[in-house]
Amino acid sequence: MRMVGSGALRIGTRSSPMAMAQAEHVAGLLRAEWLVREVEIVPFTTSGDRWTGDLAALGGKGSFVKEIDRAQLADEVDVVVHCLKDVPGDEPVPEGLELTAYLPRDDAHDAVVTATGAKLTDLPSGARVGTSSVRRAAQLLALRRDLTVVPMRGNANSRLAKLDAGECDALLLAVAGLTRIGMADRISEVLPTTAMIPAIGAGVLVVQCRSGDAETVEAVAGLDHAMTRACATAERALLTTLRGHCNSPIAGHCVPKEDGLALHAAVFSLSGDVVIEAFENGLMHMPEWLGEAAAHTLLDQGARQIIDAIPRK
Repeated sequence: MRMVGSGALRIGTRSSPMAMAQAEHVAGLLRAEWLVREVEIVPFTTSGDRWTGDLAALGGKGSFVKEIDRAQLADEVDVVVHCLKDVPGDEPVPEGLELTAYLPRDDAHDAVVTATGAKLTDLPSGARVGTSSVRRAAQLLALRRDLTVVPMRGNANSRLAKLDAGECDALLLAVAGLTRIGMADRISEVLPTTAMIPAIGAGVLVVQCRSGDAETVEAVAGLDHAMTRACATAERALLTTLRGHCNSPIAGHCVPKEDGLALHAAVFSLSGDVVIEAFENGLMHMPEWLGEAAAHTLLDQGARQIIDAIPRK
C-alpha cells in the first residue's frame, strides 16, 4: 500500500444519514486500498435538502450535487461521493471534475414499506402511498390505478417517520438506501424489476475527483468496478438521448449477460396509463451504443411526445 498525501483526505457528501453512511463506506474502502493519514468527512446541506417543494421548481435532482461540485472545484474537498441517480444525466459533469470510480452496484430494486408488513397487493383501494419520484408514481399507478400517490420529500429516515405517524399507508423506497442506513428490516416487499423498473443509476455510488489531482485520481481509480461502469454508462446514455428532464418518468436497468449487456428501458405518462418499453442487448465495451439504441427504440414508439407533454416545472 502507498501513502496518499500528508494531510487529511477530505470527502464531501450530503449531510443526510444515508449520505454520511455512504461517505464512511468509501472512506473505509480507501483506507483498505491505500494508506491515508486521516480521512475527514465534510457534510453539505444542499438546496435540494433544504427545499420542501417540488424539485422541478428548484432545477431538478442536480440541486443535490451542484453546490458540492462547486466546493470541490474550489478545493474545499478532495473527493465527493454521489449517488449516481442524483447526478444529472442531461448535462455533462462540470469541467474539471470526473467520475473516477463507479463502486460495485448495490441492490437496484425498489421496496414497499408499510407499518403492518402489508404488500402491494394487500393495500386496499384508495390507500395512500408516499413517494417523491415521478418514475415510481407512474409505475405504481400502472400497477394499481386505485391507489393514491402522496408526494413525499425528505430523506429515508424522515419518510419512515411520516409513515409511522400515519401520514401515508405505504412508502416506495430504494432497497439499497434502506440497507445503507440499517433499515432493511422495514421492507415489507421487494418489487421485481419487471414490475418496478429501477431509476437510471439505481444502487450505484460514484466517487468524483478533480481531473488535475493525479495522486487522488490514482488512489480512487482502484475502486472502480468495470461492469458497474458499463451498465451505468448504458443507462445514462439512454437518458441523455431521450433528453429527459426531472419530471420525466423514465426508467432503465442494465445488467450483465454472459455475452454482454442487456438493457430494459421504459417511458411512462405521469398517470401510468401509457407505458412504452424497450429491450436491447449489446456489447460490454459499447455501452453508449446500447443506451442510444434503447432510446431510439422508445422514440420510434412515441416517447418524444410523452416526454414533451410533461411540464418541466
